[in-house]
Amino acid sequence: MIGRLLPLGVFLLLAVLLAVGLTIADRKTEIPSPLIGKPMPQFSLPVLGQPAIQLGHEDLLGEPFLLNVWASWCVTCRVEHPVIEALAKSERIPIVGLNYRDAESDALAWLEHFGNPYAVNLADESGRTAIDFGVYAAPETFLIDAEGRIVFKHIGALTPEIIESEILARLEAGNTP
Repeated sequence: MIGRLLPLGVFLLLAVLLAVGLTIADRKTEIPSPLIGKPMPQFSLPVLGQPAIQLGHEDLLGEPFLLNVWASWCVTCRVEHPVIEALAKSERIPIVGLNYRDAESDALAWLEHFGNPYAVNLADESGRTAIDFGVYAAPETFLIDAEGRIVFKHIGALTPEIIESEILARLEAGNTP
């Protein structure tokens, strides 16, 4: 009798573990960043396609902006791209691209094909700056206030709902001190 119930018990245990795992995976965008409320990491990176021009964290201060980590090899970035374009066209907040671990030629070709919604694109070929920001994988997006503090982090593709409820709501409420 126990021999017959053992496969059923193992199956039920695996089903419970799968359900718990899927619930945790579904909340991957809820991973809190230890950088929230802290200054963005210091960096100096070349502008994508213009390696002689370097921009650093200090060059981005003065107004709130979104830092969007993307790459040409990132399938989810392609899904997110129309949402980023729509936000850029609204001119409600500047968007800075951080091209992550990508070949310059691939990144430029991707932007040529899909469009460039970014006010400026920084090239992080080594991925070091993204690591300093605590990036897990592209795409990730950070809302940074005028003084350079990280206000909000989103892992995964942005949606219009996330932009409205998390990013624009913070801007309108003045929650970007």
